[in-house]
Amino acid sequence: MASPADVQKLFLQAILSRRVVSVNLAKVLWKKCVDAVKVADDSLDIPWGPDKNAWDDFISRINESLNPIDLELASSTDEKTGRQMFALVNRNGDEVAQMATDYSPLEIAYFKALVEQIMLAPNYSYSISSMAALREVNSLKSNMTKTQAENVLASFVAKGWLLKPKKGRYSLSTRTLLELQPYIRQTYPDEKLECTVCMEIVTRGTRCYTSNCKIQLHGHCMTAYRKTHSKCPSCNTDWSKGSGAEKLLLVGENAAPKDDGRAGRGGRAQPRQATARKMSPARARLPRRTRRKTNLLSNLRRRRRDADRVNVANVSLGASSVSEDEEEKEEDAMEVDEEEAAPTAKAKGKRRR
Repeated sequence: MASPADVQKLFLQAILSRRVVSVNLAKVLWKKCVDAVKVADDSLDIPWGPDKNAWDDFISRINESLNPIDLELASSTDEKTGRQMFALVNRNGDEVAQMATDYSPLEIAYFKALVEQIMLAPNYSYSISSMAALREVNSLKSNMTKTQAENVLASFVAKGWLLKPKKGRYSLSTRTLLELQPYIRQTYPDEKLECTVCMEIVTRGTRCYTSNCKIQLHGHCMTAYRKTHSKCPSCNTDWSKGSGAEKLLLVGENAAPKDDGRAGRGGRAQPRQATARKMSPARARLPRRTRRKTNLLSNLRRRRRDADRVNVANVSLGASSVSEDEEEKEEDAMEVDEEEAAPTAKAKGKRRR
C-alpha cells in the first residue's frame, strides 16, 4: 500500500542512480516522485510546492529519516558553474574508507594517496597529471600493475569521485568535496581552503596576487564580489579593472607548472631521460651492412667474455648461443667487408673534396 514515505524512497533511489544532481533536476525528480505515488493512491495527502520553503521542508524531512544511519542529503556549490548540487553522503567518521564501500582496501588506499597529492599539489593547482597519478601506485607497496591502476582511475572518474577532461588533469569532484569535506578540513588544516565569500572549499578559481595574501575565491564568487567591491578583503590590493584584475592568479589545474607532468611525490620534477649517443662520422660513412655486422661481432665477443667469467665455457648456451666456428666466420666476413668498405669511403671523400 502506498504512503507519503514512498516519495522519499523513490527520490533517494533517483539521487543514488545519478550520484550528484543540480537543485533544478532534484526538484523535477521530487515532483515526478509525488506524481508516481499519487497514481498508486490518489487519496494520499502528500505535501508538495514549487516554493523554496516547501523544498527546504522536504529536504529536512529526508535528513531526519537518514540521520539514524549516518547519511545526509547534502548540498554544495559546483566550483565551475556556481549551481547548487545535491548528493547523498556518508557522515560516519572522517576516514576516506567511508566514501567507497564498493572498492577494495587497496583501491581505497590508492584513492587516499591521490587525494593527498591533489591537495598538496604545487602552485595552488589542486590537480595531478596522469603520470603522477600512476606513479602513486609505487607508494602503496603492492602488486597493482599500471594497467590495473589505469582501470581503477577510470572507475574513479566514471563514478564521480574524480574529474578529468580528455586532455586534462585529475582533480576532486563535487561529490568528493561533499563527502570528504570533514576529512579534508581535518587532514589539511594548514592549507587555506575556504572561499572568502561562500566559505566552501576552493580547488578552482582565482586568488590575490599579493605575496603572503591567502585570499582565494571561486570564479563565480569572484564575479559576484567584484560587482560591489574593488579591493582584496584582506590586504586591500586594488582589484579593479585594468592591471589589478589582470594580475589575479589562477587556482586549479590551469595554475599547474609546465613541468608538473614530470613531477613525482612532493611536486619535484623528475630528470629527463638521457638522449641516445650520436654516431661518429667515421662509422656513419660505413655501409649499413658492415655496421650491422660490427654490432653482431661486439655482441658475440661480449657473450664470450661473460661466459668465461662465470666458468660456463663447457655448458651449452642453447639456441641463443653462437659457436666459436660461427664467430670465426663472422670475423672473417667482417675483415672482408672492412677491406671492401675502406676504398669506397676514401673514394667518397675524394669526390666531396
